[in-house]
Amino acid sequence: MSRPQLAPGVDIVTVHGHAPAVRAPDGEFLRLNASPGATTELLELLGHAAAADGGGSDRAQPGEPREVERLLGAFTEAGYLDAPPSWPPDRADVLVLGDERLTSPLTEFLSSAGARPRPATPRDIAVLADGRASDVAAVVWCLDRPAPPELWKDADRLPAHGIAWARCHREGWHAWVEPIAAAPGDVLAAHVAARRLAATPAHRELAAYWAGPAATGPHPVTGAAAAATIAALVTTDLAAWAQGRASRGNRLPARRRLRRVDLRDLKVTEHCVLPVPPVVSTAVRGT
Repeated sequence: MSRPQLAPGVDIVTVHGHAPAVRAPDGEFLRLNASPGATTELLELLGHAAAADGGGSDRAQPGEPREVERLLGAFTEAGYLDAPPSWPPDRADVLVLGDERLTSPLTEFLSSAGARPRPATPRDIAVLADGRASDVAAVVWCLDRPAPPELWKDADRLPAHGIAWARCHREGWHAWVEPIAAAPGDVLAAHVAARRLAATPAHRELAAYWAGPAATGPHPVTGAAAAATIAALVTTDLAAWAQGRASRGNRLPARRRLRRVDLRDLKVTEHCVLPVPPVVSTAVRGT
């Protein structure tokens, strides 16, 4: 059996006179509650034998095998062992389209994460939306400008055919990373548009903005750092979907999370968004 190893971001530290502690990726320190012998054996298994010296462990007395197994089991359950899961091959084929300023870093990040991104056109999406057989697992469409009405109408039909659908766009100083839709009942682009219109008294003006020259004409280009941030957020969402990872703690579920990135300081805020019931019109971007 291969030797267990700590996951990236996890470390073990010692303070003289105290038992070793685990530093979790979120910065929390957790004291190891075990006998000195079991702690020493665990650290040796993980390649951290030197760390045991500072905790006053008695290296002459081996730990109970069952206690060491309990510690390893606790580390595994907490996600503190081994490398992060790889991108599943059956979900690796991802179509990427949109504006190059965002699709270029997005393609690079997806490839580094283990996906197989390739460029696509709106016509390709329309074919997929008609239910043609395909090996495509996901589509991601990122715009360095507002999304014009009807642009994402075909893509909104992809989840009904088992194809995940992710998207982002920029409106002035704000970039919007919308929830991934991967199954019937998930939040679609038309749902996000309808919810945003319902939440503002300037709904007529917002709809006109989406249909105006800001979305269809020349537009300023997002800076490299901001583009990389947006692409990283989208890649992280797609990887979590591909690996079946749920949101941890009290964070919003990824399929109900709309994120806004302030491009002036790259601050990210999260907003809960729900699907719009079928009886409510979502004609702004089409369904």
